[in-house]
Amino acid sequence: MSGDEDVRGAGLRAAGHPVLVMVDVQRDFADPALLAGWGVDETGLAAVDAAVTRCGELVATARRLGVPVVWVELAYDPARPWRASAWLQTGSPDSPTDTFPCVAGSPGAEWWRLAPGPGEARVPKRFYSGFVQTSLAGVLDELQAGWLVVAGLTTECCIQATATDAAQHDLPVVIARDATAAYDVALHDAALASMALNVADVRSVADVERLWSAA
Repeated sequence: MSGDEDVRGAGLRAAGHPVLVMVDVQRDFADPALLAGWGVDETGLAAVDAAVTRCGELVATARRLGVPVVWVELAYDPARPWRASAWLQTGSPDSPTDTFPCVAGSPGAEWWRLAPGPGEARVPKRFYSGFVQTSLAGVLDELQAGWLVVAGLTTECCIQATATDAAQHDLPVVIARDATAAYDVALHDAALASMALNVADVRSVADVERLWSAA
């Protein structure tokens, strides 16, 4: 661990209460049978599988140490289509969105291999960021969050968007690098590098657990 990381760790301990924000570990984003059908290769499938395992370990440790867990989940409503995303994918903002992942109430929106526990907050979202048009900021205020650990799927998309908005809500952010994944390992590494440069401290799950224990 570098000197900068040690200083940041001390700063986090002084910042206040930690909160774990678990993002989008849902069937449509994590089920290997579905991902293989989308063309994700074996390396990508293995990366997702390993990250989901580490997410489960992180949640278990958070519960054991009394760190609140907030579950941010995509709950897409086809009646409110995301026109910008449709345009980016098809060229038409008014194209059908029947194939959009994690439609609210569908099997694809279910949490994959881990799940919210009794009393843990769930925050449905419509866009990439857990903060946009959601209750997340209010939930974190109620929990008196001083800093966040963000984990889940996928690194370059909803993790990076949520971490960026957390930093812009003036919350220090730690990314659990081995409890996140992208479908392409190079893309995962690039997203971590970008976040480390601009918005977050990137650490291993083991380092996060040590920070929580010290706090």
